[in-house]
Amino acid sequence: MKYAVVWNPAAEARLAEIWMAATDKQAVADAADQIESLLARTPLDVGESRTGNERILAVSPLSVRYDVWPDDMRVKVHNVWRF
Repeated sequence: MKYAVVWNPAAEARLAEIWMAATDKQAVADAADQIESLLARTPLDVGESRTGNERILAVSPLSVRYDVWPDDMRVKVHNVWRF
């Protein structure tokens, strides 16, 4: 069963900014796609846990901060940045 992945509007806007500024647009797009796929399938098995439901995942060249609600099968991405 897949998790529903929802991006905070500010995180979506930041991802768009990162992509627009990138010289390696395909790498950014591929990382975003891989992040989305990992979060939809196994959000609790990837990344690093933080306090509460919060986790951080890095897929070069991007990182995201997200929360997981296993009972609801829901993930929310709060922030994205380039590392």
